[in-house]
Amino acid sequence: MQHSAIRRTRRANRRVLRSTLRVRAAGNRLTASCRRRPRSLATVAIAAGVTKDAAAGVANGLRSVAKRLGLAPAATARTRRTVAGGRAHQTRTVSRWTLAQVARLVAAYRPRKPEFVAAVALIAALAGGAA
Repeated sequence: MQHSAIRRTRRANRRVLRSTLRVRAAGNRLTASCRRRPRSLATVAIAAGVTKDAAAGVANGLRSVAKRLGLAPAATARTRRTVAGGRAHQTRTVSRWTLAQVARLVAAYRPRKPEFVAAVALIAALAGGAA
């Protein structure tokens, strides 16, 4: 009977390790995707490790900075995906930004909210290699 308990423990441990690996691989794929091609500001924030709620707020702040600087997005697209997840009922026009553009926006962005300040630091670390 001892043998089956050990087997059960090992299987549970491997299941946890596979789950951790899946999460890590998905994050690495998203980060690599942001480096390769233009992505939305919220997507870049999520790839940097920002929570979804903070990512939406930071993305809005960065859009305001882009308007102030007169910076145009690298590409635009129509999508039904939202930051909150799932499928939206209407298509939305989304702007896609390169990491170099995001680095410029982050450099000019001065948030006051503490979680946005932390989010900007994470995004700057991600976009810093492209600047």
